[in-house]
Amino acid sequence: MKKYDAIVIGGGHNGLVCAFYLARAGLKVRVLERRHIVGGAAVTEAFHPGFRNSTASYTVSLLRPKVIADMKLHERGWRIIERTISNFFPHDGGYLKLGGGMARTQAEFARFSPKDAETFPRYEEALERVAEVLRDLSLKTPPNAGGGLRALLAAAVQGRRLAGMSVEAQRDVMDLFVKSARDFLNGWYENPYIQAAFGFDAVVGNYASPDTPGSAYVLLHHVFGEINGKKGMWGHSVGGMGAITRYMAEAAEEAGAEISVEAPVAKVLVDGGKVAGVRLESGEEIAAPVVASNAGPALLYRQLLDRSDMPAEFARRMDGYKTGSGTFRMNVALSELPDFAVLPGKEKAEHHTAGIIISPTLDYMDKAFTDAKAKGWSDEPIVEMKLPTSVDDSLAPPGMHIASLFCQQFAPVLPDGRSWDEEREQAAEVIIDTVTKHAPNFRKSILGVQIHSPLDLERKFGLIGGDIMHGHMSLDQLWAARPMLGHGDYRGPIKGLYMCGAGTHPGGGVTGAPGHNAAHEILRDRSFVRRVLPF
Repeated sequence: MKKYDAIVIGGGHNGLVCAFYLARAGLKVRVLERRHIVGGAAVTEAFHPGFRNSTASYTVSLLRPKVIADMKLHERGWRIIERTISNFFPHDGGYLKLGGGMARTQAEFARFSPKDAETFPRYEEALERVAEVLRDLSLKTPPNAGGGLRALLAAAVQGRRLAGMSVEAQRDVMDLFVKSARDFLNGWYENPYIQAAFGFDAVVGNYASPDTPGSAYVLLHHVFGEINGKKGMWGHSVGGMGAITRYMAEAAEEAGAEISVEAPVAKVLVDGGKVAGVRLESGEEIAAPVVASNAGPALLYRQLLDRSDMPAEFARRMDGYKTGSGTFRMNVALSELPDFAVLPGKEKAEHHTAGIIISPTLDYMDKAFTDAKAKGWSDEPIVEMKLPTSVDDSLAPPGMHIASLFCQQFAPVLPDGRSWDEEREQAAEVIIDTVTKHAPNFRKSILGVQIHSPLDLERKFGLIGGDIMHGHMSLDQLWAARPMLGHGDYRGPIKGLYMCGAGTHPGGGVTGAPGHNAAHEILRDRSFVRRVLPF
């Protein structure tokens, strides 16, 4: 039996980050990835002859600057192209553009509401105050319930940032954590198109209505990122999202980590209440006193561990861990760029380089969710389209293009016992019809399609319920309660078991923060100070 200091289950970006920090500290580390390629959901793959794309995760902002710097991703060749404008919202009879600077966005808003244009700077300032706290907390381990003196000290230190905020900022924090996106945005804006421009972020990867209490937080989660030192911006990873994880794997291997692909883990081995290693599906057993899981909590605790190895109460609560992000993902090979009825033209223009979002109002978003609950999906789904070839022509043959379609809301489990294997093509047709309604040339320009239903996302990437966040981003599954109160410090219920994926703080997205934080807790547990003063 081969022996290691630590095993990392899953070669997604957080698993690679965790392995990098552990190996850099001198541990003998092995990463076990079930697929033929590392990267998890952040991969670039061929999906049609001559066409490559980020087949799951598709845009970048949340990756923490410290992780980028420590792994020397830019020095290795990674580049990000910033969006000129952030988003383009076509709607019946017109459109709205978001981004491009404060003055430009205000001028755009003034076409719909002078009052909202005047409000915008104050709104941005309010969100940025809260987002700055989240950026700071993202690389800190939450205080763990029942964690003794250390948890109390951590709570005091982390709470000081919140306590030091103005009363107005603390009110914004409360609003964002408990209110629905609609209630929150109604307090700021009057125009429905402008409300929707911000409300869209509240349903990304969130199987919920903008009327769902707590949905305002998901809006905030999507604005705490930054690229190239510019806060709140989103961009395109040159070479696709797989370029990020390719360079991360290079950094981890240089640090000494061993990475194995096509090595699916069947079971975490436990002996005497402690982790002993893992067993692969091939039957091979690998020994290690530390196992860190990049797989989500639902997959780890429901499939990779024997129930008898976990405390009964923990297992019972994990049965109720909420997953399912309502996401349906498509990649489309195109012969030409979409020609939008409200902004005609097939030649590359500014709006082609933005996030193109078909979701004109909060009512539209609410209907998409209620329809999904009733029948599986709506005839008018929420669609975000990115055209990566508008800024990176290396992904397709000359003159041709790719559309990444990120779609909400699609039931993680279809009602009436129906299967996504039977319904996926029909759902894809509805999505294509929705885009074609706004860009009449879209359907006829299609050369090839790759479909990822929620079930496909589960099978291919290990995302239970197709959940791109590894679990709902609701108040009961955030911060010290992610994935469960008492285990918010990246430590599982078995000695030597850790979690380093998006099912831990700060949650979903390509952040690298869970991998970073989990590695530091593993190293802390191995330190002399921890052994002498285990508080």
